[in-house]
Amino acid sequence: MTRFNHLKTTALAIALAGSAAIAVPAHADIKIGSSLAITGPASFLGDPEAKTLKMLVNELNANGGINGEKIDLIMYDDAADPNQARTFATRLVEDDEVVAVIGGTSTGATMAMIPVFEEAKVPFISLAGAVVIIDPVKKWVFKTPHTDLMACGKIFEDIKARGLSKVGLISGTGGFGKSMHEQCLSVAGKYGIDIVADETYGPKDADMTPQLTKIAGAAGLQAVVNPGFGQGPAIVTRNFKQLNIKVPLYQSHGVASKSFIDLAGDAAEGVRLPASALLVADMLDDSDPQKAVVVGYRDAYVAETGQPVSTFGGHAYDAFHILVNAIKSAGSNNPAAIRDAIENTKGFIGTAGEVNMSATDHLGLDLNAFKMLEIRDGDWTIVK
Repeated sequence: MTRFNHLKTTALAIALAGSAAIAVPAHADIKIGSSLAITGPASFLGDPEAKTLKMLVNELNANGGINGEKIDLIMYDDAADPNQARTFATRLVEDDEVVAVIGGTSTGATMAMIPVFEEAKVPFISLAGAVVIIDPVKKWVFKTPHTDLMACGKIFEDIKARGLSKVGLISGTGGFGKSMHEQCLSVAGKYGIDIVADETYGPKDADMTPQLTKIAGAAGLQAVVNPGFGQGPAIVTRNFKQLNIKVPLYQSHGVASKSFIDLAGDAAEGVRLPASALLVADMLDDSDPQKAVVVGYRDAYVAETGQPVSTFGGHAYDAFHILVNAIKSAGSNNPAAIRDAIENTKGFIGTAGEVNMSATDHLGLDLNAFKMLEIRDGDWTIVK
């Protein structure tokens, strides 16, 4: 890349300050890219991811980097827009010449970027939830969050344990909500769940009472599950309480942050959802191998940002450490060598659980990595 093109790319990134952000430490040696939803409707996911990555890069570089080589983190803000995400993915590959990428806050943005990284043969660790990201397996694509398929299984297990079986679905029509809706339908029979109502809402809908009213009228309704993320689930939760629907309400791991509780208010009381151990760090047994990891990350993040930790920042924490370990293991900055090392990740304890990847599993988590949480008195509790 010529010096002129480098200057042009940097100037463009700075000029797009409203839609893109860039952080470039001086004299860095290993270029890592990221495209996240730092602003926009998914910013409550992307902002803690971005803050986590910057914190970890600064910490690593201050301690000498990787074998003396420092990390150059080149970060763009795609605002969860698939078109912008694809544009930034192309820029990261062609202009910035990164060796690996962490990003894809949303499923839609991730899926838009995947063809770019697959064609360029650059390893990509997604921070989005849908199982379609890694199933079927794509050679250069990995992810750190639990999948929507896993969330359906964990929720249905809990519903069954409560002696319930007749479930109503109200799902967002965005990438994650649509995917989780499909996954829940696909495994409902496996868990003995009967879907007695099935409604959807759009990303701009501000009132879900018509859909919830239909669901409430379904014969034998015993529980409601809401696949979705963003503000939609908070609206569903508030409308659910306003309609005084007397069955349990389940949300997905797509809302596993304190901001959901804040948005839903008192209506969140009693809501259950699967999430990582990060949200209940202090409640873990001292013998739990995750405790030191999640407490350490939480304390560092709060000290750095003054904000509460979320599982979404945890996804970035896991991705960064998996990538750094892979670069160390590969002993090389070559993208192919890094890819192979990521795929061979074994026994990594992260905020999401223990990760054991393989050629047929580019996530490496099982259902035990999820905790079932219930919101009580405006905070998280573990369902025993």
